[in-house]
Amino acid sequence: MTTIVFLHAHPDDEASQTAGAMARAVAEGNRVVTVFATGGEHGELPAAGLPDGETLVDWRRREAQASADALGVQRIAWLGYSDSGMTGWEQNTVDGAFHGADVDEAARRLADILDEEDADVLVGYDSHGGYGHPDHVKVHAVVHRAAELAARRPRLLESTMNRDAVRRAYQAAVAAGQANEAFDPDQPMDDGNPLGTPEADITWQVDVSGYIAQRRAALEAHRSQATDIEGMLGVPEDVFAMMFGTEHYIEPGATKGMRVGWPFGD
Repeated sequence: MTTIVFLHAHPDDEASQTAGAMARAVAEGNRVVTVFATGGEHGELPAAGLPDGETLVDWRRREAQASADALGVQRIAWLGYSDSGMTGWEQNTVDGAFHGADVDEAARRLADILDEEDADVLVGYDSHGGYGHPDHVKVHAVVHRAAELAARRPRLLESTMNRDAVRRAYQAAVAAGQANEAFDPDQPMDDGNPLGTPEADITWQVDVSGYIAQRRAALEAHRSQATDIEGMLGVPEDVFAMMFGTEHYIEPGATKGMRVGWPFGD
């Protein structure tokens, strides 16, 4: 059995980014732990509002548990920081925000979980967090430092998006009259970098096409985040399967060239 720890910035990031690998890992008999850096304090409120006496963090923690249940994840843990908001928001510098956290302190919190679990694999994000969100960028720094601090260094993987594949998909959609021609996956995102990573710099393409139903259920669990989640769930089933049937990961230090495989265990 392999123990795999995923660090995500906010509740719902696991559903959109790594849910396929998580569900596959569980199905193959491995232990999966999801760690959230923040409570997602600056996300959307549920459409019907919050119950009396309940905070958005309370609500999103329940959604995170429902997503974990859908994927079979055995443990959820929280680093205890607050959501930093998007680049340039005043929330970036609020005390306790993940963006401004000391890297060593945050990494020590994560390393303690790695040690508790005797983790074999640690998963974070690429160097710009996929699209430049301050908390996602911070995840990258924290997982790299936590891997160094852990009693037993885990194999490190970085979740990313295949920029070339996204470009090909949108070009095909535009040609078929199914997408807005103004969309450009190479345009600057939140921090000025384009989306994801070029294919040439990706190490692993992971087949998770057998876990589309679990992915959909995980996304459904986060319905409060309607702007993103409804957009994903609203596409035709064949498009959804194309979007989420593969996941991509960078393995720092690995030989160049993307290969199809399963980097989460033997």
